[in-house]
Amino acid sequence: MKDITTNLFRVKSSSQPPAVGGLLVAEPFIHESYFNHGVVSLIDYVPDEGATGVVMNNRTEYQLNELLEGIETRIQIPVFCGGPLGQDRLYFLHTLGSEIIPNARRYAPGIYIGGDFDAIISYVNAGYPVDGAVRFFIGYSNWAEGQLEREIGRENWAIAPPPACASDLLRTVGDSYWHRTVRSLGPAYRAWTLLPRNVSAN
Repeated sequence: MKDITTNLFRVKSSSQPPAVGGLLVAEPFIHESYFNHGVVSLIDYVPDEGATGVVMNNRTEYQLNELLEGIETRIQIPVFCGGPLGQDRLYFLHTLGSEIIPNARRYAPGIYIGGDFDAIISYVNAGYPVDGAVRFFIGYSNWAEGQLEREIGRENWAIAPPPACASDLLRTVGDSYWHRTVRSLGPAYRAWTLLPRNVSAN
């Protein structure tokens, strides 16, 4: 039997370089648990120095009220796994801006990271919308000097721009998120969508 990683599914990666706010889309043959069918939002990137990001679509089994005291809302708020590092800390991305969440840092159009934690908890407890507005993570992903460039050179990642609507970054989970982002790459990547997450089960 021929290896399914033949030219049928291999796509020549875009020459577009990574950039802060951009998305790294895992090629379908990455089986590492954190990145399998993963989409990473790049929060920091300095060429040839390193990069930091979070996996957007890897939902954990936890709800926010299981990890934090003081959550009063009855709404179930999922927590995502942003990567293998910093598993003892909680992070959040949002579209609320620094006027609602003081000290938030804008890193992409309409997308912010962090800020005053009491403010985000007050927002949640007040019952304001969470889907498309805020997403919580444990862990993050990091690449050392030159590592991300080498992985892109090996075509482990495709580069996609952030969604046109900032709130879309914080909507959808799992495979649906990955497939949606792959479709945004254009018809050259259509073959990727034909492969299941667990290739051996196909």
